[in-house]
Amino acid sequence: VQLQASGGGLVQPGGSLRLSCVVSGTIFTINDMGWYRQAPGKQRELVAAITRGGVTIYASSVKGRFTLFGDNAKNTVYLQMNSLKPEDTAVYYCNNKRSDSWGQGTLVTVSS
Repeated sequence: VQLQASGGGLVQPGGSLRLSCVVSGTIFTINDMGWYRQAPGKQRELVAAITRGGVTIYASSVKGRFTLFGDNAKNTVYLQMNSLKPEDTAVYYCNNKRSDSWGQGTLVTVSS
């Protein structure tokens, strides 16, 4: 299973980014996917994921600003990030929980 993440970059506070993660080597199921992030000096934390019941859960710090969604036809999961804050700066990783596979990470920097 391979996960290829992209879409990170430098953005000003209040701006938006959309991260993408293309999954290959397995049958893509959006319910298996999640996004995590790791800020400098901190542990990796859950940002958004879909439970087995199909409910999307978000970290309290991003709720209302970030949206996880997928495109089955493209084997891709996205993370739409709006109203970005400096504290959102981190390396963002996509995860396939069924195979416990991780993407390589994409750096998001929120700074003026």
